[in-house]
Amino acid sequence: MRVAVVTLFPEMFSALTAHGVSSRAVKDNLINLAFWNPRDFSTDRHRTVDDKPFGGGPGMLMKTEPLIATINAAKAKLDETGETACKTVYLSPQGKPLNQAKVVELAQLESMVLVCGRYQGIDARVIEAEIDEEVSLGDFVLSGGELAAMTLLDAVIRQQPGALGDDDSAQLDSLANGLLHAPEYTRPQQFEGRTVPEVLLSGDHAAIARWREKQSLGATWLKRPDLLEQIELSQEQQELLELFKAEYQAAK
Repeated sequence: MRVAVVTLFPEMFSALTAHGVSSRAVKDNLINLAFWNPRDFSTDRHRTVDDKPFGGGPGMLMKTEPLIATINAAKAKLDETGETACKTVYLSPQGKPLNQAKVVELAQLESMVLVCGRYQGIDARVIEAEIDEEVSLGDFVLSGGELAAMTLLDAVIRQQPGALGDDDSAQLDSLANGLLHAPEYTRPQQFEGRTVPEVLLSGDHAAIARWREKQSLGATWLKRPDLLEQIELSQEQQELLELFKAEYQAAK
């Protein structure tokens, strides 16, 4: 996968390229990241990339010409490599909230351009002409799109084959099947009076799988009941959820 990131602060992305799973994916060429700075496409001696909005008001906007030129150059470079299905995504609080389904969808693309806004945002005509989709991390405002882009990229990188030590890991993440992950335990077996559930020590793989399914359903019911409204549970899942609820009420 090839991703071009349009940003005024490419150095921020060292958090991705120099650390952890994402760093290994970049080094192993599972994903190619290129950074395009609108300052490099500014035509005045001060390399100006912001301007006042028409109609007045506080704040500044990213200048239209350098931003358009940067996006077009990034797209042209991707086209040079024969990439297809390129999508241009603008990280914006006005976009649709990012979720796991969207991450999986974007991870299937061969190439993508991510546009990181700054200041008060970008000219509406840039969005109309160049942006295929706006994506948001949620109903709050950041100082720029870089942190949002890094979050999106980290999630997308996890979906790339070979990015994780075990390719099944991404399939077992929270939300991969619409539910939250079951609780996990590691050593020591006893900790401050709390012990690991006996079933996890039993060696009975079928019982462990059933327990994890029940706990996954229960965690979703307790923490994110809205997610249960978005999926259709099987009869077995419904029975496991009812069992969890009964056990939870009995323990209170």
